[in-house]
Amino acid sequence: MSDKKQIETEAIRQQITRSAHGEHTSAMYVTSSFVFDDAEDMRASFAEEKEKNIYSRFSNPNNTEFVDKVVSMEGAESGYAFASGMAAIFSTFGALLSSGDHILSARSVFGSTHALFTKYLPKWQIETTYFNIDEVATIASLIKPNTKIIYAETPTNPGLDVLDLEFLGEIAKKHGILLVIDNCFATPYLQQPIKYGADIVVHSATKLMDGQGRVLGGVAVGRSDLIREIYLFSRNTGPSLSPFNAWILSKSLETLAVRVDKHCENALAVAEYLENHDEVNQVRYPFLKSHPQYEIAKKQMKKGGNIVSFEVKGGTAGGRNFLDKIKMCSLSANLGDTRTIITHPASSTHSKLSVEERLGVGISDGLIRVSVGLENISDIIEDISQALN
Repeated sequence: MSDKKQIETEAIRQQITRSAHGEHTSAMYVTSSFVFDDAEDMRASFAEEKEKNIYSRFSNPNNTEFVDKVVSMEGAESGYAFASGMAAIFSTFGALLSSGDHILSARSVFGSTHALFTKYLPKWQIETTYFNIDEVATIASLIKPNTKIIYAETPTNPGLDVLDLEFLGEIAKKHGILLVIDNCFATPYLQQPIKYGADIVVHSATKLMDGQGRVLGGVAVGRSDLIREIYLFSRNTGPSLSPFNAWILSKSLETLAVRVDKHCENALAVAEYLENHDEVNQVRYPFLKSHPQYEIAKKQMKKGGNIVSFEVKGGTAGGRNFLDKIKMCSLSANLGDTRTIITHPASSTHSKLSVEERLGVGISDGLIRVSVGLENISDIIEDISQALN
């Protein structure tokens, strides 16, 4: 029997060693530090001559279990867990980039990532150039001698563009550039970017990995030499995940597959309903045949994910009016929850972008993002329908 199990099994059966108590589910190690047997044990541990927990800012059994699961599911070599998704993204750049380096990024990225590229990294003379999703063929022409990283989300937030991971992997390999992919929307259950050449994969574990809107968390997995640099950077700067949150997230991964299957089933039904509605101008969902990158999505994703984006008629007023008429679904900035969540990006999550910047990544004034939950599909569609009508 092979030691390598399927993703669903790895998420459930990969556990830290049981204690003397023989607990069936993993124990929670809520401790800031760990003790040593003697002076030599302490010396050898700090010299990294042996693998031993020293301090929970460095490592903790619960964090190790969570990371090991994600590493196995993504097909990575190593990983490190963070207090949030943005901590994972910032620490990855902070560890792997130096002053004078250049990032080539897809234009459509999360608002805080955009702020990192345009407001904070320039303080250390780290420059970012954006490429448009519909102009991926131009990527090679934008590469500079100091380009260190190609970065992208796929599917993107909130426009749900799908980038060809195989193409990005080939470009990065040809030019000797690191490929970093935000896989938050797909999760490792639906998509594994490392198969296509990604060097590092980052996640906001706050979203579908937790799946119930309880805790914050992030994780970066990938090549062991790169993760080693990320670990050392994080060990000294302190953005580590708490043991309690790691325990929650590790348990949540046990149900990731069944939850995401249902999320995707509901999301496709919502997308198909909206596509035929008179009050909707456009619908985006990776597994709709009308999606411009449908074939790419089918190639690299198992299913289409839980996010549906659509444009209501009436611009900003129409979008805000739609939110005001929602009765059951939640109005929140989070996503990937058991509860269906609706957001108007132009006036909330992406409101800090200029009109030109928003339109450049497909965020029109009337765009609505729906994180489709696990409620009965008839109830979700009924609430959306009454708000539109």
